[in-house]
Amino acid sequence: MTDYLLMVISAIFVNNILLARYLGNCPFLGVSKKMDTAVGMGMAVIFVLTMAGVVTWFVEMYFLRQSGLVYLRTIVFILVIASLVQFVEIFLKKSIPALYAGLGIFLPLITTNCAVLGVAIINVQKDFNFMQALIFSVASATGFSMALVLFAGLRERMALSRVPGPLEGTAIGLITAGLMSLAFLGFLGMA
Repeated sequence: MTDYLLMVISAIFVNNILLARYLGNCPFLGVSKKMDTAVGMGMAVIFVLTMAGVVTWFVEMYFLRQSGLVYLRTIVFILVIASLVQFVEIFLKKSIPALYAGLGIFLPLITTNCAVLGVAIINVQKDFNFMQALIFSVASATGFSMALVLFAGLRERMALSRVPGPLEGTAIGLITAGLMSLAFLGFLGMA
């Protein structure tokens, strides 16, 4: 039980997939201008990343390794992730059209979000069992979503603040992301 708790703390704070491993920066910078779209994207990423982590683990263990097709891992994982994103996109379009419109192009970009593929590959490279893969996937997705929501809150505050001209827009966003990354580096001694 302690190992699982350490894995959760590590995935959320210490080795945050976004701020420590620098995976998934495109939606991080693109969707973080408004809190509601950041929360929606966070929920979509939690669902897709968790499901992708579990499904790709099963595909790896019971199909790719058994049939000696491990060299097709990346292609197969991308197909699984793309299918899950299509499912989320159809669901949001039918049930929450405002969130679907707010996410815009960034929802289909979850398909190519390297954080989702990265977690799926980390699960099999570290040879996690099913429970470890599930917990690591959920914790990594939670860490991604937490960083996204925190960053959206900071960007909303910056929109109300006076920022020097040369630093407006993406520049101040990248500086803030770097400072957030340094702040999360402070958790390094925890796990």
